[in-house]
Amino acid sequence: MADTAEHRRLAESPGDSDPWRLWGPYVAGRQWGTVREDYSADGDAWNFFPFDHAHRRAYRWGEDGIAGLCDRFGFLNFGLALWNGEDDRLKERYFGLTNSQGNHGEDVKEHWWHLDATPTHSWAQTLYRYPQAAYPYEDLVRVNGSLPREDPEYELADTGVLREDRFFDVETVYAKASPDDVCVTITATNRGPDPAPLDLLAQLWFRNTWAWGRDDRTPLIRRVLPPELRPGGVVAVEASHGFLGTYLLAAQTDSPSHGAPEVMFCDNESNDVALFGAAKNRTAHPKDAIDAAIVRGDRSLLNPAETGTKAAFRWHFASIAPSESVTVRLRFTGETLPLEPFGLGFDDVLADRAREADEFYSAVLPNASTEDVFVARRAFAGLLWGKQHYRYSVREWLEGDPAFPPPPPQRRAPDARNTGWRHLALADVISMPDEWEYPWFASWDLAFHCTALAHIDPEFAKSQLVLKCREWAMHPDGQLPAYEWAFGDVNPPVHAWAAWQIYCIDGSRDADFLMRIFAKLLLNFSWWVNRKDADGSNLFEGGFLGMDNIGLFDRSKGLPAGHRLEQSDATSWMAFYCLTMMRIALELARGDRVWDDLATKFLEHFLAIAEAMDTFGSAGVSLWDDTDGFFYDVLVGEDGSQERLPVRSMVGLLPLLAVAVAPEWAVDGLPDFAQNLHWLQRHRPDETDALVRTSNGSPLTLAVLHGERLERVLARLLDENEFLSPFGIRSLSAAYRVPYTVDVAGQPMSIAYLPGESDSGLFGGNSNWRGPVWFPVNVLVADALAVYAQGAGADLAVEFPTGSGTKVPLAEAARNLEERLVRLFRADDGGRRPATPRHHPSGPLWDVHPTFSEYFHGDTGAGLGASHQTGWTALVAHLICHS
Repeated sequence: MADTAEHRRLAESPGDSDPWRLWGPYVAGRQWGTVREDYSADGDAWNFFPFDHAHRRAYRWGEDGIAGLCDRFGFLNFGLALWNGEDDRLKERYFGLTNSQGNHGEDVKEHWWHLDATPTHSWAQTLYRYPQAAYPYEDLVRVNGSLPREDPEYELADTGVLREDRFFDVETVYAKASPDDVCVTITATNRGPDPAPLDLLAQLWFRNTWAWGRDDRTPLIRRVLPPELRPGGVVAVEASHGFLGTYLLAAQTDSPSHGAPEVMFCDNESNDVALFGAAKNRTAHPKDAIDAAIVRGDRSLLNPAETGTKAAFRWHFASIAPSESVTVRLRFTGETLPLEPFGLGFDDVLADRAREADEFYSAVLPNASTEDVFVARRAFAGLLWGKQHYRYSVREWLEGDPAFPPPPPQRRAPDARNTGWRHLALADVISMPDEWEYPWFASWDLAFHCTALAHIDPEFAKSQLVLKCREWAMHPDGQLPAYEWAFGDVNPPVHAWAAWQIYCIDGSRDADFLMRIFAKLLLNFSWWVNRKDADGSNLFEGGFLGMDNIGLFDRSKGLPAGHRLEQSDATSWMAFYCLTMMRIALELARGDRVWDDLATKFLEHFLAIAEAMDTFGSAGVSLWDDTDGFFYDVLVGEDGSQERLPVRSMVGLLPLLAVAVAPEWAVDGLPDFAQNLHWLQRHRPDETDALVRTSNGSPLTLAVLHGERLERVLARLLDENEFLSPFGIRSLSAAYRVPYTVDVAGQPMSIAYLPGESDSGLFGGNSNWRGPVWFPVNVLVADALAVYAQGAGADLAVEFPTGSGTKVPLAEAARNLEERLVRLFRADDGGRRPATPRHHPSGPLWDVHPTFSEYFHGDTGAGLGASHQTGWTALVAHLICHS
């Protein structure tokens, strides 16, 4: 490990509960509209707790905010609020459309960027872009609701509120003087051509834990002015909590002309009178009191006693000139407040942490170009800001709370959401796909997050994978929880691959981690075999498997009656899973031979799957189509009839992932593995086609695809008229630019290449696997090609691109694919980055910021889907680190 200040902090605090990890940007960008907050009979989470309720209604399980900071338990929260003098409410949280309001599903309608962060959150910067005109809430809902799926989304820039740069850039910086002492600056800059007013608020509040009838202990925030504080614009509040202890938040402006901020108090409790027409509220000072005082001038709900469970420092800037910046300073501490909390020591902390962040990333990225370091740091920042406190006890959620009416009986029906997951109880900081559209964990996303995080914080990456396998997360039958909308959905089994990647990135030294995760994944592997192989054929039926609308129909629900789908992708994932588990077992066997026979177990299971992919059933139909040179799903009827679904998509490329190179020390030296390997080769040569050695004596390669079949699939993969785009591999062949129709069980079904947004309502219509480039599967494909190049493909030259007449070694083709992915985020000669979404305006204020979207246009590379999903798209940092 490098010897920088941040590396030393990581060594001091490797665990989740260690001091440097207590405080971080763990506040979600959205808590409303989540399953946790849904107590409805029909499971309509978006409408049970809509955005319009969020500023008046207390959350049950978490909190949200802009540029938020909280403790790892989610008790005490700090966040930014703004008012431009025009909006109908304070800007306390990001706005976006619900799944039913957007013509492509849920969609945030704000602009913010995570500028920088370090893993212990000793340093963090984020930027929010706030319009100076009234935020067009109603216009965005109305226009998007009228648009057909074929049209692009109506975005914030389309409303005109961002013209002439009429917005404030509001930058929030956190710098820790110590684990319990955080220096904060908030700077607002007027980017527009005219002076503009701004109210800037720093809010501190406790999550409501006392109103539900389970724990009536109530924390307290009160105004204090410690005697050692001198006049000069400094004000302070004290927050006391039975578990956390006591903290002070002090504030000051950088300009004496603006004076001290006003301090306002209320309680983090619902305004039931305003929301539901109740006769009275639990408190006379509900959650929206500060909003009412500033926006409507109604100060009657504020607590004049200057106590409560929510407080705000308010600075009113009547006129900020064009290009002018105003800065406020805060200090949040559980220690004794310094005599001069905003003196030179405060500035020194900010300067030191910024310098230390530069030193840290110089050590992490010693060989990358300046541009690639910038991209990687932004990607890492998004991952670190995307760590959120996640609290959810399914049992308590299903039962309801003692202080409230019991939930409707429909919620406890056997087929109701998550009723089979009553054991799940999480209260942890978890890496999320993004902080707004997906403010909840997703198991296969998380595996990719952890692969990138391992380069900067391997201990956190390991703990995240282990967490999903703990008894309070993993189902007793071995299934990993998918995501809160349906914990029982099936995600691709990529946990083992991520564990192996993290082990290698961390120096191949933590065998204890490998043993711990491997033991739990044995349970998960058994679940796959027992639940997703209906007839024991070694072919698997996983459903949509995260690739939402990639098929002709919904592969989880839309099968013709009496049929099952033997899936090329599900089966390939399992072959891939086998080989990764085999590789982990081999590694563990180096230190303890007890793991040796487990390596053999996964070797034999892989060979059985590879054989089944070639021929299965009484009719001998194969997932491989020799005429097309491609793998397809096969539909199996009740009578055993079988028909391929001949659509060229990522489904047929995933067999490439099932490849591994067996180390020579294992082939020659591990008794059980070596003996059984040699026995199979001698006595069952017809079952070992997947074991390949080339004539030049290359290492033993285990692969579903090899020889001529490998070359035929690669020819499709690297064809610009099919899968190869300028920015990676498309999810559906571009050969279907003209819609393709195929007969399925007597019914004609069509599919077409869609390089951008989906035109289908499948899976809410907000996800498209019918053409765009998806980062995680691209990284897996490139990684697989590199593995081939180390073994049986070492001497293989492929036409790149297909039809060009130019042949390159397979290793070079793998590097070229990775380069295309990284190129999405590099600025071109005009300063624009290909991955920038269509709706982002151009210009220096915009082009400087890389965006990390959910997926990317199959022809242009423009970002699509969730526009802040640094999550798995942060794999670009992984590519840069090992390039």
